[in-house]
Amino acid sequence: MHGEVLAGNGSWRAAEFLVDTGADRTIFSATVLEALALEATEAKEQIGGVGGVVDAVVVTTQIRLTQENANTVVFRGEYAACSNQEALDMSVLGRDILNMFAVIVDRTANLVCLLGGRHWYRIEQR
Repeated sequence: MHGEVLAGNGSWRAAEFLVDTGADRTIFSATVLEALALEATEAKEQIGGVGGVVDAVVVTTQIRLTQENANTVVFRGEYAACSNQEALDMSVLGRDILNMFAVIVDRTANLVCLLGGRHWYRIEQR
């Protein structure tokens, strides 16, 4: 999923996110962290996943996603980030944001939809 993250200099930086419905929280990769040039503080806990446990930092910033009508939605908060380049190759959009939506993942169509507000869905048999 394509999004943007607010950098330390006030500009928006493009970021690719893996939508992970099993991830507790949103995490930036070390590559994105470096590009953002944000002030980081040491995380109180490590981040664990399939690859094991790694050290992390915390940054305060904003994530911006674009709707199909070109309007944007902005999420402000503190987000974890990996400081080790080998720990995470793509930033992860986790349940701290995903829980605000109905999430539809259609692997055959290579499509992820985040539905909220006035959106709805219906599954029909053809």
